[in-house]
Amino acid sequence: MNVANKSVVTEFVLLGLSNSWELQIFFFIVFSLFYVATMVSNSMIVLIVISDSHLHSAMYFLLTNLSIIDMSLASFATPKMIIDYLTDHKTISFDGCIAQIFFLHLFTGTEIILLMAMSFDRYIAICKPLRYASIISPQVCIAFVVSSWVVGTMHSMSQVIFALTLPFCGPNKIDSFFCDLPVVFQLSCVDTYVLGLFMISTSGIIALSCFILLFNSYIIVLVTIKHHSSKGSSKALSTCTAHFIVVFMFFGPCIFIYMWPQNSFVIEKILSVFYTIFTPIMNPVIYTLRNHEVNSAMRKLRSKFLNFSTETPSHSL
Repeated sequence: MNVANKSVVTEFVLLGLSNSWELQIFFFIVFSLFYVATMVSNSMIVLIVISDSHLHSAMYFLLTNLSIIDMSLASFATPKMIIDYLTDHKTISFDGCIAQIFFLHLFTGTEIILLMAMSFDRYIAICKPLRYASIISPQVCIAFVVSSWVVGTMHSMSQVIFALTLPFCGPNKIDSFFCDLPVVFQLSCVDTYVLGLFMISTSGIIALSCFILLFNSYIIVLVTIKHHSSKGSSKALSTCTAHFIVVFMFFGPCIFIYMWPQNSFVIEKILSVFYTIFTPIMNPVIYTLRNHEVNSAMRKLRSKFLNFSTETPSHSL
């Protein structure tokens, strides 16, 4: 009998975050607001960077791609979760569950590589400023983005292939609001200890290693900045601080979930909410509030829009 015939489960029941009707209404309102805010704020960053020629640089090119990934990461499961709060039967098909696993690891894997590219960009800009233009060329930036999606796709495919080989022969209740391997593999009919080792080796250690590399690069950058006391150094410190906050917020939950895949479901739920709902909206907030150039471009775009709005009625008369 082949592997496909062993999986008799055709759908999974998503238990969500709470059984309380009052809490579900609260979550529905809060997460709906967060989702709309995430899509609007990240879309604004993309629009601002595209419309302002002063922001046509490597850092903002990478930031734009980060916003696109954040919108994707916020959309792979959150809309279904919001809709599920209005229904009594919260289920997802087996294929839909596999699709969520694929897109989750695609977007998170892509974001990890992109965050490393952004870190490298800041490292070269601050530690080797005279060589910045020759090292961080437009072609290199495009290569960074393409590489991030390629690596994300390869990582995601490995997780999906692994999930498809798992035999599911009975339990189908997922104690979460979306499908991910740490919760799904515990429903399979095989020894979860070996599966846990796979999770640690393919996701946990990779995330931890990337975080350590990023942490070390920011330490080097901060040490370099410390030896300068100019206005430019202050701006570089602000930018790097924003970058590191984003890195820590993204990697922290990922490392915890995938390094210890048999954790309490309550902790995993909280961390899952953090990096799928809160982090995508925090990225634009951190970058826009701490970035003078983005704020300036935003004001220009707003005044352009207001001028266009006031001129349109006069032309129509």
